[in-house]
Amino acid sequence: MDRDVLRGRGGPAVVAVAGIALSIVVTIAIGALGPSAVVPPLPGPAWQPPYSLDAHPGGHLVIALEAVAIVLGALGLGAGLLAVRRGWAPDPRRLLLAGCLAVVVLAFLPPSGSADHLNYAAYGRMVVLGHDPYATGAVALHGDPVADSVERPWQEEPSVYGPVATAVQALAGLVGGDSVRLIVFVLALVNAAAFVATALLLHRFTRDDRARQARAALLWTVNPLVVYQLVAGMHVDTLAIAFVVAALVTAGGRRWWTTGPLLGLAIAVKVNAGLVALGPAWDLRRQPRKLAVVAGTATLTVLVVYLLAGPHSLDQVLHASKSISWATPWHLVQRGLQAMFGEGAYRVWIQIGSLLLLALLATSLLRHRRPHLPPASPSGTAMPFRIAGGWVAVGMVVAWLFATPYALPWYDGLAFALLAIVPATALDGFVVARLAVLSLAYLPARQDGQPPDLGWLVTVVRAQVVPWILLALTVALVWWALSAGARGSTRRG
Repeated sequence: MDRDVLRGRGGPAVVAVAGIALSIVVTIAIGALGPSAVVPPLPGPAWQPPYSLDAHPGGHLVIALEAVAIVLGALGLGAGLLAVRRGWAPDPRRLLLAGCLAVVVLAFLPPSGSADHLNYAAYGRMVVLGHDPYATGAVALHGDPVADSVERPWQEEPSVYGPVATAVQALAGLVGGDSVRLIVFVLALVNAAAFVATALLLHRFTRDDRARQARAALLWTVNPLVVYQLVAGMHVDTLAIAFVVAALVTAGGRRWWTTGPLLGLAIAVKVNAGLVALGPAWDLRRQPRKLAVVAGTATLTVLVVYLLAGPHSLDQVLHASKSISWATPWHLVQRGLQAMFGEGAYRVWIQIGSLLLLALLATSLLRHRRPHLPPASPSGTAMPFRIAGGWVAVGMVVAWLFATPYALPWYDGLAFALLAIVPATALDGFVVARLAVLSLAYLPARQDGQPPDLGWLVTVVRAQVVPWILLALTVALVWWALSAGARGSTRRG
């Protein structure tokens, strides 16, 4: 521990190191304990990875451990970002190594937090056996050991993921055969590789500023909330984020021609990655030829991939765009409308309201974009050029996360990866608070095998308490964005 930690910066720095380390250790322990209320069992030969102690811990214990991991992680992350802004300078290489090591360990443990990876395994198995995962759910393979592992209520749900994600799932299905355990392990290796690749890209992108490099590592590589959601939870969002970050960091460099295909691949993993496209477009706004190439290759990549995936590849995406999740403030709006006007989903009204909020937030956040950017690096890279696009991408993604009627905690990983590209602002705190609260809302995210006496975590915490907290956080963000944007406009004027 260096002298800066022991002096004025010591408090936040010590909390950061302790909170982050303990949170990640607890997250690892949850997977290592084996099947439980938050770790779905993985049928398959016991000698195959991933491995665990098969301790079968009680539901109350593992859910409490998840809560501890989230709270400690949020405190540690917040303290770390504060300490870096005050001058704390941990070695970014050590943070990179520690984060990547944790990711490798988690890849060999069963995923925890939700059962989405079982859906991934079933979709890959369906492709291998000649079924269209976009037209039907796992129920089409009734009796198959992989399809039968899918938990309620997802057995009849077709895939909502893009064709690139489905191709990876099919590859895992081809390797794993009828072993859920081995299919999930292959998916975990791909997920870990995508996470580490993103960490390396961010580390290299910020290489000319040690403080920014440390902040990037805190926001992504050793971010305990992101590790909990994207690595331990093994969500496909990690792959989309890897393509997005690669696209952004190449947009202003000599490999700008790869930006379009990388964006197209990101969108072909999850459609919401398309929000980031405005970042490179802003970067290239004064270079119409390059902009046309990037836009054209991105569009062509998306079209080709989705055409190859078949006519049903967008069906579920369009359906999901009308959904409303319990933990968002729009669930409160829906209940209010039902109380005033009677039964009904009121989805069109809510969609219109969310689009208006998205426009307000995006406009306000983009007005707040910092005019003073760091100088170009000694290596000659156009750093301000790329950071400007990063700000546009951050504004769009954060606005969407706070405005969308349907959100799950692992969606927020994209915002953290993008924030690692741009300079620090109060927006860091808003995003940390949002992910911490939303993560607590989904304790547990898995539905099967839950202790009956913990039903209030869903009916009270997720459906009532968290939406009000997120509503207050959204109002605070709107106020901050509007006031900060107004101040920025005055200064520029």
